[in-house]
Amino acid sequence: MKFLAFDYKRYYTSFRLFLDLSSEHQAMSQFIRGSLPDILARIGEGKTAFSVLSVGTGTGEVDLEILSQLSKVLPDVKVGCDMVEPSEPMLEKCKELMLRTPNLENVNFTWNQMTASEFEKRWRHRQSENKLDFIHMIQMLYYVTDTAATISFFRSLLNENGKLLIILVAGESSWGKLRCTYGNELYCTEITQCVTAADIKRYLTAEGISFETFVLPSTMDITECFIPGDEKGELLLDFLTEVLDFSHSAPPELKAGVMSFLRSPDCSSQVNGRIIFNNNLEVLVLDP
Repeated sequence: MKFLAFDYKRYYTSFRLFLDLSSEHQAMSQFIRGSLPDILARIGEGKTAFSVLSVGTGTGEVDLEILSQLSKVLPDVKVGCDMVEPSEPMLEKCKELMLRTPNLENVNFTWNQMTASEFEKRWRHRQSENKLDFIHMIQMLYYVTDTAATISFFRSLLNENGKLLIILVAGESSWGKLRCTYGNELYCTEITQCVTAADIKRYLTAEGISFETFVLPSTMDITECFIPGDEKGELLLDFLTEVLDFSHSAPPELKAGVMSFLRSPDCSSQVNGRIIFNNNLEVLVLDP
């Protein structure tokens, strides 16, 4: 079995399908429009400049929503925004999105095609003493080798009243259960980890790090996964398992176990004849 992300075209296609069939971005948007503006306003009170670091930018849709809310609550503040994303095609899509979006005149972008660890090495090499106001890591801590060290480093970059925002799948979500049950066979490669918001909360609590938490209810329709030969179903299975062409490359016993688990009441529910996967997310907002 091969890691899905190694095939950018299939990964991107399956990711867009996932967004179509889930309410993930709607759940994030509700948080960004509802709870985040107050957080940003508190950070930016009295400032004339505001620094943002996006780690794992992707194609930029969520970043754009965050910047839009920032411009509303701090309309006269100059914003410096560092975008960190290892995938060149995704970073290019993000650039295109930002360039064609009006009302971003107050934002100065810096584009960094690199991983979080590469960004950390460069920052340490430069011995930069700059501090940042707001750092966000949205659905990206799965792709670092040491989550605790990564969180520790990025927290160290925050201003005194800055915030680090993390979004991950909730521990009790179907993603969390799938990773707990089949993580060793599916996800734990050199570049992907079985981590949920529950794992991060345990770490933060043990370290005495204060944080706020917000649950984002979300679902995903996975009905097509159970239709043999269905193109959408096979793409979605690839995204769920992070395995390239899972239906044909997975050992029969593993495939049977995963399919049975996905359909079980522990993982999904049936609504009007559709199979609905629990896609709940959790937001953690950390103090320096």
